[in-house]
Amino acid sequence: MLRAIGKKLLNSAQASGEILALLVETLYYCKDAPRNLPTIFRQIYDIGVGTLPIASLMSLFIGMVLALQTGSQLAKFGTQEAIGAVVGLSMAKELGPVMTSLLVAGRIGSSMAAEVGAMQVYEEIDALRTLEINPVRYLVMPRLLACLVSVPLLTIFAVMIGIVGGSVVSDVNPVINVPMTVYFDNLKNSLEASEILNGLVKSFFFGGIIAQVGCYVGFKTSGGARGIGYSTTRSVVMAFLMIMIADYFLTRFML
Repeated sequence: MLRAIGKKLLNSAQASGEILALLVETLYYCKDAPRNLPTIFRQIYDIGVGTLPIASLMSLFIGMVLALQTGSQLAKFGTQEAIGAVVGLSMAKELGPVMTSLLVAGRIGSSMAAEVGAMQVYEEIDALRTLEINPVRYLVMPRLLACLVSVPLLTIFAVMIGIVGGSVVSDVNPVINVPMTVYFDNLKNSLEASEILNGLVKSFFFGGIIAQVGCYVGFKTSGGARGIGYSTTRSVVMAFLMIMIADYFLTRFML
């Protein structure tokens, strides 16, 4: 058992180091971004526009459920007017960036791992090296920059949709019964620019994690179609864990 635990810890440490090394190399090749703008914009479109409908629906119901749960509890103490601040702060600082990033990790991170993994299995990455095309510059750098742009933008949109969903429930629910004007006045008085910035900083880091993990797992893929399927699952699990760990440390640092 100890041997198995030690092996897992060593593998995790090795993977973390390799992801960090890949990140450093990717950042170095960011100097070539102006020459790869069509690829970057195509990735931004795939990540942002492709994820927007499901992110909107998810954020809407998260905001509605959050308002329903917290509003009902606040109503017991006669403080339901604070529902706007509760929903706004929760969506802007935590739920918006984390849930959006998890959604992107499940949808886009797995796609990156599968795409790069298929190229690795079928030796297309070796062909790129033969043609003197660096795989990190060609594959990883555009995806990293696209995630760094798309995830914060998706987070902003998700936060707005969640706040609107909470306002609708607060207005129409007879237990809460907080008009939209009161809801948004309370939100305006409570939500500061620094709290919105905290959520955007988190989503920026989460976007980098999604891109790096997806591409790293793709480069490590082997074993044909079965290996591609395993890498897809592994990328999602790794991204989820790293996002939650990073969320704790970023929250602790920003307090």
